[in-house]
Amino acid sequence: MTDGWTMSNEAADPPVDAEPRRRTRWRGVVGLTLSRWWRRATRTTKGRIASTVAAVALTIALLVVVTGIALALADGGMATADDADVRITPEESGTLSSVDGVEGPRLGSTNERAAAIRSRDGVEHASPVVVETARLESTDGNPRTVRLIGLVPDGESRTVAGLPTTALEPGDPHYANGSYDGPRTRELVLSPTAAERLDATAGDELSVSMAGAERAGGTTPSVTVTAVADEGTSGGGAPIALIHLSELQSLSGAETGELADRLLLWGEADAARSAATDAYPAGAVAVAGDIDPSTLFEDGLAFATSVIALLVGVTVCASFVATTMGMTVDEDRRTLAVLESVGFPTRSRLAVVAVSTGITTVVGSIIGLGLGMAGIVAVNAVAGATVAPGTVAHFHPVFVPYAIGVALVAGLVAVPYPLAVAARTSVLEEVAR
Repeated sequence: MTDGWTMSNEAADPPVDAEPRRRTRWRGVVGLTLSRWWRRATRTTKGRIASTVAAVALTIALLVVVTGIALALADGGMATADDADVRITPEESGTLSSVDGVEGPRLGSTNERAAAIRSRDGVEHASPVVVETARLESTDGNPRTVRLIGLVPDGESRTVAGLPTTALEPGDPHYANGSYDGPRTRELVLSPTAAERLDATAGDELSVSMAGAERAGGTTPSVTVTAVADEGTSGGGAPIALIHLSELQSLSGAETGELADRLLLWGEADAARSAATDAYPAGAVAVAGDIDPSTLFEDGLAFATSVIALLVGVTVCASFVATTMGMTVDEDRRTLAVLESVGFPTRSRLAVVAVSTGITTVVGSIIGLGLGMAGIVAVNAVAGATVAPGTVAHFHPVFVPYAIGVALVAGLVAVPYPLAVAARTSVLEEVAR
């Protein structure tokens, strides 16, 4: 008995593994769906498929462009049109200016630390930058508002705030090793817009009016226009002007603590980064060309802009996909009935509809990525030629999975409607039609 049982058990057929069969079945479903989708997109219903793909593409392109603008806003790209290799900016918890809560955080001891950075190997130049608003009295006697940019030129061809620094005398003599009693150069380089607003040309003398200006000898200080930048400069769209750092610090009161809004470094990127980190270990150090998407979460306006773009993108994309795919499935009931008649279970038929929806959204997102990249290039070109001194939109590689992910989420939100239409299809109803 025991031997007989053993022999019969050994002779029995081994259980069939259902997992390979399941994988084969799903590969067949996906393959069938891909072939059907391609045939519909190129022959039978190419107009509807094309319109759905175009809607997804345009939505994703708009999402990419708006997110790129938000990233540039968070990164400060529109405000820092310079050719520096490394920038140091204060963290939100950094040293505040003398008017706490009114002005933003600033770096301290910048003149002294910039001098130390300049002595490091691999660093060609380092300059603090102060940005202040002033009223300059034009030739007609009416004061005009201009944004003053204070820096330390070194005689080399460099660009700060979109304007060349070569028209300023090298060095910063008024600083005088921290005493701020050295001679003033009183030099000013105007952007084309500032020159037009002030009706000023090279050689004109302008009086400066701003908070703290009375510090300059008890009289209204004056400056002389040494040059007006060419129309082709990137700073040509804004009323700005370059001035020596210590002179602007004295006029604004920023000489107390040697405050500055940022510190720019030129030289080898690695050496400049190391010097910047050593000088300001708690500061935010950014290398030119590096874009950090995490800055979106640190800037309230940029984050809100990107979130609104995301919500609008998902809503519009899902609505259009749900409507068009639902109409497509409704017209395709006979094909679904045929699949049911040849043995496709309900789950497989619904999978065909879901995969078709996913393919449409993915194809649209890929096209939208290309359009979005082109849109960012176009926005920067138009802005640079008109009103913006720097890059107004960035593209980052993380936008690729982000855009495709958003399209897939929109597809998931949209797919219940075409699935509901497909689930109501039966062979008997279609035969009776």
